[in-house]
Amino acid sequence: SWTVADAISRVLENSEELHSWRTCLLSACVKALVAMYSTSKDESKQGVERSMLLRLEELLHVVGAVDPDDWYSLVKAGLKYRYRDEAFLKVLNVAIQLLYKKESPLSQ
Repeated sequence: SWTVADAISRVLENSEELHSWRTCLLSACVKALVAMYSTSKDESKQGVERSMLLRLEELLHVVGAVDPDDWYSLVKAGLKYRYRDEAFLKVLNVAIQLLYKKESPLSQ
């Protein structure tokens, strides 16, 4: 559940720390998905994964960047274990569009 994270985000709403907080959330979200994909190869936790993918997409729109090592790990694990999962592929497509824009650090 994202209750605590959302509460902290509301508290930080008009502060300088909000972007840093969201960047940390994005990194944690990516790492959690990689861990889920690597340990649960049979897609048994689809509800949790879907929730995490939705939050990942939301954070990518807001933050606009992700650590390259985290990104590599997510793509590798996701394509290895979830290459048939429509939700993963949809978020991957959105992420590629966002992260590989001309001005993005990953596009260089």
